[in-house]
Amino acid sequence: MSVIRRYPIVQPLINSILLLVVYFVVPTDSGHGTVPLIIRTLATLVGLAVAVTLIVRQVRRQLDVAEAPLTGLLTTLVGGVLFFALADYLVAVNAPGEFVDLDTRVDALYFALSTLATVGFGDVHAQGQVARSLLIVQMLFNAVIIATGLSVLSRQIATRARERRSR
Repeated sequence: MSVIRRYPIVQPLINSILLLVVYFVVPTDSGHGTVPLIIRTLATLVGLAVAVTLIVRQVRRQLDVAEAPLTGLLTTLVGGVLFFALADYLVAVNAPGEFVDLDTRVDALYFALSTLATVGFGDVHAQGQVARSLLIVQMLFNAVIIATGLSVLSRQIATRARERRSR
């Protein structure tokens, strides 16, 4: 029996680590100017649409097929958080002054997670209108898409745990 079948958490951990590696190595400096900004904005909108589509698809799959693997849903949720961390970082790098104290990718991931957890320590925060607009979209995404996905994920885990105990 393979390690992944025996320990189902291994696959989402591997997927999450791979997504983190991509997050830290994707190039972010493509120059300044109107054309790169338009291209980056369009790519961000496409990325957001892809993230929403993938998470919604995984949620539907979980609701339709009770035995569906949870790895896809967990991976897409991690991907959604990393997407916004990267978007926050890109804004911070390419529009200095939009964010306060968001200087590295770790800062951006910290900020995306503290926003998702609604902790908001205040050390990193949006100062400019572009950053605040991005944050509005991020908070809506977190409240609707991520919260729904996490709800379905936790419900499926609880259901499977109950079924396992009753065997």
